[in-house]
Amino acid sequence: MRTKRVTFLWGRERMTFAKPPLSVADQVKLLKQRGMEISNDDEATHYLTHINYYRLRAYWLPYEIPNQKGDHRFQPGTRFIDIIAIYQFDRTLRLLLLDAIERVEISLRARWANYLSLNYGAFAHHDSSLFQDHELWKRGCEELNTEFQRSHETFAKHYQERYNHLATPPIWVSCELMTIGHLSRWIKNLRKPHDRQAIANTYQLDEKVLVSFLHHLTIVRNHCAHHGRIWNRRLTMKMRLPRRPVALMKEFNHDARAHGQLYNTLVMLAFLLRCISPESLWRNKLIALINSCQQASVDMMGFPAGWQSLSLWKEVS
Repeated sequence: MRTKRVTFLWGRERMTFAKPPLSVADQVKLLKQRGMEISNDDEATHYLTHINYYRLRAYWLPYEIPNQKGDHRFQPGTRFIDIIAIYQFDRTLRLLLLDAIERVEISLRARWANYLSLNYGAFAHHDSSLFQDHELWKRGCEELNTEFQRSHETFAKHYQERYNHLATPPIWVSCELMTIGHLSRWIKNLRKPHDRQAIANTYQLDEKVLVSFLHHLTIVRNHCAHHGRIWNRRLTMKMRLPRRPVALMKEFNHDARAHGQLYNTLVMLAFLLRCISPESLWRNKLIALINSCQQASVDMMGFPAGWQSLSLWKEVS
């Protein structure tokens, strides 16, 4: 294929791009040339037809040999079927994370709305004096009003028609219009630490830990919801590790190298699910998934040595 050289301006610099597009067949050839073992060309062609080459590249990148030539050669023994196994592992992991995050989000909506309504009234979220950052509160109200006006949920339609004088419904209805990102900001913006702590007490956590984890969880949720790689991702928005309960503190990987990897997120989710839904089999499913894919190294997720013997995972039946 003839390479078409494209020149364009970027800022004040003249940039040139000379890489040609490749057919799927040529992508398979390129991977072989770089040293990847492909035992079934038809299978590789099928996957690359339905999964973008550069999407899969994020999964084989750890298998490339670092060098200054930029030739993207693979380590000996790198197999296409192993890359696909990791990709499928990552997909199932995202679905498990979304399952856990959903339960945490729904629980927090309920606790936030119940506490504020009983202590400050049905429209506590309209009271700016309860929140420390007025601009953030105002923006939250605007977001909530937008969600209310465009919602087609039955409960929203009921309030739009029956109580059309309200900017937003009472807090126990309004909370159901919030994403976990919205909820995270509403809880963080509460003026009194006592109010945040009252909500955090439900989960046996310090309010600062809960606020930090919610911010962190919003980022994790966004990666999962947009089908982003999560298995070995370094999470830039790190979470504050709790000091209590002491039993929970012992479950985390406190090594600085693990900070920002997924393991500590999984610990916190497992702990919260044990509180929210004691009968949940989520931990069992997570362990089964990890055991099902040896190619997806738990070291790249920040799991500590001997993690299976920790009580949070050992008590799973």
